[in-house]
Amino acid sequence: MPQTSNSNSNSNSNSRRSRSRSDGSSNVATHSPDGMQAAQEKGEQQMLPSHSDNSGTDHQPLQQRRGSSGSSPAGVCGSAFRRRSNTDSRVPPHLAGRPSVGSNGTKRPSIPEISAYGDVQLGRRRSATYAELGAPVRRRSLAYSDLMAVFYPPNTMSQPTVTEAPFECREWEGVDDKQLEHMAISEPGAVGWEPTLEKAIRSIVSIKAQCVRSFDTETSGTYTATGFVVDADAGLILSNRHVVNPAPIVAQAIFVNYEEVELQPVYRDPIHDFGLFRYAPTSLKFMKPESIRLAPHKAKVGMEIRVVGNDAGEKLSILAGTLARLDRPAPDYGRGEYNDFNTFYLQAASGTSGGSSGSPVLDIYGDAVALNAGGSTKAASSFYLPLSRIVRALELVRRGEHVPRGSIQTEFEHLPYDELRRLGLDMAIETKMRETFPESQGMLTVRTTLPKGPADGSLRAGDIVISVNGKPVIDFVTLEDITDGAVGKELHIGVWRGIKAYDTRIKVQDMHAITPSRFIEIGGGVVNEVSYQIARSYDIPLGGIYVASSGHMLGSASIWRGSVIQSVGNVETRDLDSFALAISKLRDCSRVPVKFFALDQPHKQKMMIMSVATHWHALRLAVRDCGTGFWLYESLKEPMPSSEPLKAQVASGWHLPQSLSPGNIVWPSVVLIDFHIPYLVDGMKSTHFLGPGFIIDKSRGYVVCDRDTVPITVGDVHITIAGSIVLVGKVEFLHPVYNFAIVKYDPLQIGSTPVEDIKFHPEYLSGEKKLEQGDLVHVVAVSGDQNAVLRRTRVSTRAMVSTKECLPPRFRCLNVEGIKLNDQPSCQGGVLCDENGLVTGLWTSVSSQDNNHKDITTMTGFDASILRETVESLRKNDCYPDIRSLDIELWTIRMASARTLGLGPERIQQIASQDGDITRLLYVLGTLTGETPASKLLRTGDIILEKNGKFVRDVDQIGVIHGAESVELVVLRDGEEVKLNVPTTKLDAMETKSVVHWSGALVQEPYRAVQEQIRKLPSLIYVSCTLYGSPANCYGLRPGMWITEVENKPVKTIDEFLATLRQLRDSWNQQTADGGSAEDGGPFQNLKNARYVRLTVVNKNEVTRMLSLRLDNHYWPPWELVCDPNTTSGWDAIHYL
Repeated sequence: MPQTSNSNSNSNSNSRRSRSRSDGSSNVATHSPDGMQAAQEKGEQQMLPSHSDNSGTDHQPLQQRRGSSGSSPAGVCGSAFRRRSNTDSRVPPHLAGRPSVGSNGTKRPSIPEISAYGDVQLGRRRSATYAELGAPVRRRSLAYSDLMAVFYPPNTMSQPTVTEAPFECREWEGVDDKQLEHMAISEPGAVGWEPTLEKAIRSIVSIKAQCVRSFDTETSGTYTATGFVVDADAGLILSNRHVVNPAPIVAQAIFVNYEEVELQPVYRDPIHDFGLFRYAPTSLKFMKPESIRLAPHKAKVGMEIRVVGNDAGEKLSILAGTLARLDRPAPDYGRGEYNDFNTFYLQAASGTSGGSSGSPVLDIYGDAVALNAGGSTKAASSFYLPLSRIVRALELVRRGEHVPRGSIQTEFEHLPYDELRRLGLDMAIETKMRETFPESQGMLTVRTTLPKGPADGSLRAGDIVISVNGKPVIDFVTLEDITDGAVGKELHIGVWRGIKAYDTRIKVQDMHAITPSRFIEIGGGVVNEVSYQIARSYDIPLGGIYVASSGHMLGSASIWRGSVIQSVGNVETRDLDSFALAISKLRDCSRVPVKFFALDQPHKQKMMIMSVATHWHALRLAVRDCGTGFWLYESLKEPMPSSEPLKAQVASGWHLPQSLSPGNIVWPSVVLIDFHIPYLVDGMKSTHFLGPGFIIDKSRGYVVCDRDTVPITVGDVHITIAGSIVLVGKVEFLHPVYNFAIVKYDPLQIGSTPVEDIKFHPEYLSGEKKLEQGDLVHVVAVSGDQNAVLRRTRVSTRAMVSTKECLPPRFRCLNVEGIKLNDQPSCQGGVLCDENGLVTGLWTSVSSQDNNHKDITTMTGFDASILRETVESLRKNDCYPDIRSLDIELWTIRMASARTLGLGPERIQQIASQDGDITRLLYVLGTLTGETPASKLLRTGDIILEKNGKFVRDVDQIGVIHGAESVELVVLRDGEEVKLNVPTTKLDAMETKSVVHWSGALVQEPYRAVQEQIRKLPSLIYVSCTLYGSPANCYGLRPGMWITEVENKPVKTIDEFLATLRQLRDSWNQQTADGGSAEDGGPFQNLKNARYVRLTVVNKNEVTRMLSLRLDNHYWPPWELVCDPNTTSGWDAIHYL
């Protein structure tokens, strides 16, 4: 399953991507990259998708890239342009034969006077100022009224032209610019931006996509972007590579008339930022778009352009600009991100932002002269990809041919001649190059070569490229033309190095072969082979397994995204095949060494112990179908449990010296617990928990720990005994009120290892005695480095434990008194005991949140008596106690306040006659649910006076009820004492027993913490988590929602929900069998069968919404986790497809 995101820049400006991400507010099993800097710190951001909100916990972790919203007025009327005039009849009568006056007072030649220039007769219409034009009246075209384009005069720039390309159309090729300076152009009808844009927007689409898995440089999530039709007959749409995406995606295009079509990613360039989608032209019923012509030759400095696309998430925006540079270095978006190289970029002052990726850069005739790709975060500059290489790839894809791409694993850069001289360029070579290429201002040099690549040892950084295969080369396009045509062959490259010329032969690799098209899903994570992009970004050789998403299994060894795995279980992993073989040789639930390194420190190898856990997630290989862009899955051989019974492991024991008494008495009962969560259910935001435990029954393997160590039942438990034996455990019991849990291990697996049961002080276990302020205690605890911590101190205070409601809702400890110490040690947890090692209390970590919903933990002591019912039930009956509750939260109230609320003198006198000094009473702070009998009988503010005829003086008398189906209470309410017979609510020690995955949403019954935060449950179908890139995440199904209807049919329980989905599936299958959805067939058949399901959902504020989810059972098949005590983990996965 998927999760929840510096090198030296080529420019001082910050850059952004314009693809607009929207990942939603989701709990997602994600892990942050270790140490990789965000692209925002670099400054250059590639035009990316727009995240609506995150958390994800999703893994939200996951890195979010946003472009700042930019708005630049678009559209120009009356701008200067040049056109060819074939006849004199096109000259306006008022200008015929009349000379025009130039700015320097000289007369410009009139139309009859320019015959000396040849047969071509040219003219220029007279320039008019805005004052002369007056207030033009424009017809309310689509571009004006519907898109609200604002027309302002352009910001033109004066800069020398650095290209031979004509300014506009091909007809002007061969006409000298100096001639044009003295000619006036005339034409019968003015060409304006309005008709051009009105025609172009019919071919420009808004793209919404879901990246369903993290892969290579990309992370899972949803985003919006832009594309435009370049071949209407073949259904080809051009966009950016980071939009088409190398990862598995599901994408749709929305045309201007809001028709939606499915997209197939049919090509993405390995390094340049462009790619192609295909749609079925017959799927458009109400409009026929025209192809936008690609005209790379028309790009020229000073050209007025319009960038039309989905800017900042808007349906369509039009931004104006002027091309200022044609030779900008490719923007750098940061290490670990996708970066373009070995190409120039165009630059203009147009503030594009998130969502405008893939927008066409149009000239006034509606031709695309470049492709919008990135922008600056610190200036209103946008970066456009030239179209020269795109034209070649488009033609090959149109013909259904393979697009050859060659590489020698070398990055080049273009340097001007002044820098080349400092590198030692000979003046004779410079002279020759200037004569051969008079418009060029520099040459190509070698910037870097990848270690162990084809050019390693042959080319060096700083080499100046003179020729390739005997042909002088000074630009990227020529170099790539030669390289792409020589895949598998040798190149003869001549370079100048220092003061000498060198010739070298280098074999050209297939760039597609070093760009991964496969990945393996393992333990909830994703791994693929190290790509050319990653290797170049970190200057490492190709080879090894790149962790795109860590998931549950790799995360157990802290192998996060951005790591490269070198071996598993002492088996080298050079590629995916060797990695799959190494995994197949492992045993499930075992622990194996893994060697890897983090990309930001490739010289430092690490080795960690990984827990093999393939029973939670599917283990499968995904391979991209290059023809359709669809990823096909193949199941891999999974690690199997050993058929032989496990042999007992024996350790010498875990002892402390006598000088550390009473720690030496307690220490043989101490174990270490490692708990890993595969799915974020029951309100979890983290996946890994550590803490100590204490053996309470060595004969049956029972261990007690706090609920900050084992917070929920879904997860893998590893128990370290005697400091050297690691066993697989199982969660047996979670106390629904108090802060402790019980886990179990197999005692036969430790043989004769000397362990001991923890020894409780009988008076403190029974509750006859309690630790009070000033009492002397010994703390025996476990430190963060798993060593013993001993401290002799005193109890400082004793008070009610206060925890806040959490977001998302999760267990919180309440209705119990906690103990604070004078000198609290820094530790993970432990016990409180006397000088003889008899335990009088627990020293535990209590988890809660602050007012800003940030997780906090506090160390708090609890009386040993909270364990009495559980320990006695296990020892006597080998079962757990019957735990019941009044569904109220209790707090203390001073006697003076109780008197104010109407407590009578007789009752006060009765209280005073009780043993001990009673200064506080208990009252109802609030109800924990609104749907149980107890919560309907008891009210906030009720002071609890008696329970079953006995005065209530301690919270443990009323906080938890054992075995009684009802209790008799006397409460003070509104100044009067009221007698109530209150039914109790039975609490389940294994609260969650089933988790359903559907369309990327984890659905379960609402647990106790959820019921606490809502007045009335809308249904028993609660969305606990959504996963990035899933339909649930894309279409607005959020954690904290309840599903109440499916296709307008009410559903109350998860069983009804599943039954309704099965009925829909059967109905759709019948329609498919009858030919109801086989309209177009062909490669789009799978997409045509995609279905939408209408859901009615309610949030905790009781706001109802209707959602429509597009099902995707290929990437997000439904499955269910069910509690099964017969399995190793206590859970079994049932797959419905």
